[in-house]
Amino acid sequence: MPTLLWAAALFVPFASSHAQAISGISLGDIDPSVRAQDDFYAHANGRWLKRTTFPADKAYVGPAQEMQDAIQGQLRALIQSAPTGADPEAKKLADFYASFMDEASAARLGATPLAAELAGIAAVHDRAQLGVLWAHLGQLGVDAPLGYPIGQDDRDATRYVPQLSQSGLGLPTRDYYLKLDDAKFREARTKYVAYMAQMLALAADHPSGRATAESLATARAVLALETEIARGQWTPVENRDPIKTYNKVALGELPTLAPTLDWPAFLGAAGLAGKTPDLLLRQPSYLQALDALLGSVPLATWQAYTRVRLLDAYAPFLSPAFVSASFDFHGKALSGTSQMRPRWQRGIRLVNGSLGEALGRRYVEAHFPAASKQRIEAMVANLLAAYRDSIATLDWMSPETRQQALAKLAKISVKIGYPTKWIDYGALVVRRGDLVGNVMRARRFEDARQVAKLGQPIDRAEWQMTPQTVNAYYDASMNEIVFPAAYLQAPNFNPAADDAANYGAVGSTIGHEISHGFDDEGSQYDGDGNLHDWWTADDKARYKAKTSALVQQYSAFVAVPPNYHVDGELTLGENIADNAGLVMAYKAWQRSLGGRPSPVIDGLSGEQRFFYGFAQTWRGKTRPASLLAQIKSDPHSPDEFRVIGTLRNHPAFCPAFGVKPGDKMYLAPQERVLLW
Repeated sequence: MPTLLWAAALFVPFASSHAQAISGISLGDIDPSVRAQDDFYAHANGRWLKRTTFPADKAYVGPAQEMQDAIQGQLRALIQSAPTGADPEAKKLADFYASFMDEASAARLGATPLAAELAGIAAVHDRAQLGVLWAHLGQLGVDAPLGYPIGQDDRDATRYVPQLSQSGLGLPTRDYYLKLDDAKFREARTKYVAYMAQMLALAADHPSGRATAESLATARAVLALETEIARGQWTPVENRDPIKTYNKVALGELPTLAPTLDWPAFLGAAGLAGKTPDLLLRQPSYLQALDALLGSVPLATWQAYTRVRLLDAYAPFLSPAFVSASFDFHGKALSGTSQMRPRWQRGIRLVNGSLGEALGRRYVEAHFPAASKQRIEAMVANLLAAYRDSIATLDWMSPETRQQALAKLAKISVKIGYPTKWIDYGALVVRRGDLVGNVMRARRFEDARQVAKLGQPIDRAEWQMTPQTVNAYYDASMNEIVFPAAYLQAPNFNPAADDAANYGAVGSTIGHEISHGFDDEGSQYDGDGNLHDWWTADDKARYKAKTSALVQQYSAFVAVPPNYHVDGELTLGENIADNAGLVMAYKAWQRSLGGRPSPVIDGLSGEQRFFYGFAQTWRGKTRPASLLAQIKSDPHSPDEFRVIGTLRNHPAFCPAFGVKPGDKMYLAPQERVLLW
């Protein structure tokens, strides 16, 4: 599966002066009252942080979000201006969007569009049938205790295989259920019960949506069940271990592992029967714990749980009462936002998620210049060359491991901008005026597209993100780095800016993604994408010592005061990539100079512009409730620590800004973690 870089820095307009356009640095955001030597994140971004307030409808604000908002406007214009008469795909885009914007129809229908699915849940009369129900609802995008995404076999990257995985929680992570003495998590559980009770009441035709005694009792029973589901699930850190989560099981063995479910019926309903001889069981002990719950929890509770999961998944597409209830919980309670995003933005997001490449093809034609792709290709080539040079001279890597590392580096595939082959949406039926039906058909279409991969050759032209996504990723099984078009714009990449700032910004992202092939997880895959140990024991031990020090560094950061720390184990892979990416971007930038000195622009040396460029792409503000959910589930460190943690380890940072012992940004050379 791809390792994703959730870019937290998006478009902040540069000042209009010619010098700033060349330097690529937003001088007006620098806060001279904060010493660069003590807190470079606050120094580089301080004025922006002080003047920027949270929009009422956002839990996060930063260049990444601002860029994505601007792209939403562009996508809306593309949908509204498309000539639908001669273009069936354009008509599907327009009709899907129009069906979402028809709020009056949604208000009139209430929960009626889900009547057939709710009746199907009520008709289950045996626990063994729950698997069939979950497989069916999974095709509709409803979260159930078992998911089965299709991916590459970790030990045979030439084949697709289903991956049976834990799922099915309504709260962000297991900690929200299991940390009983934590006040924040206790409050979240209380609000979750109220939300479930309200949804159940609305579905039972209580127009006010006020929870009844019956719906509250049912909601509490569902919370108790989900708590037991959470108790059996693996932690986010455990799920990062590709060895531990690789458990190949023949389909015929499943009844012996979890005998309560009707496995032949489940596999048939999921479309997996006859398509594959085996699957990967990601969390074996979880499946056994789930089977025990299936045997002990009353069927009525399982039905109530499944109703909640269905209502939660489709609430944003139902009447205003459902939409408001969903926002009050997911938006206000879990993220801290006070206002829903405008309906048109939610509509664009839905169309984007349902017909993403149809919209992406039009976005690229209108908004991604060929010159940007060519310049990024040159930067990628320079970063790969810098990695080759570095690997060839590492003092902690033996010749045997070095040879394998260079071979893997040479096999990295690079994708920039957009796919060479687009998804064909011809089989997807879209009807104006049928919002819930459109959502269900789009989700079935994607599920069928994924299942159809089984038994087929690996499609190496496929993308895991659309071109209009502000993000980038590395996929270990494909051994590829991917940079969508939308990510490649200012401030991440400014074609008019000096190279120093661009290498600090997008160059560090390129280096970050390449590094994922050699982080604590990606380094366990070879150049062909197979889970294969290619390290010598001594090299592995030296690498482990370095990464353990990185865990300790980041675990010391307090993300949500007073005592919610960054999880250094969970974020290790991304922290490795941040640190390695910036080091390699710096080397690549120096390489690009060809021995020439970098000019001084706006009174800043090239070295200083490089580090400002990096720090300013990561400026951002996150509401505390959302930040708490992030540090419990997201493998990326919060923005502030992605900057501070990385710069303290970089050997060129101290001389660039005169950082000395006693300064808060200073780390003694022997304490710095330098991998490349």
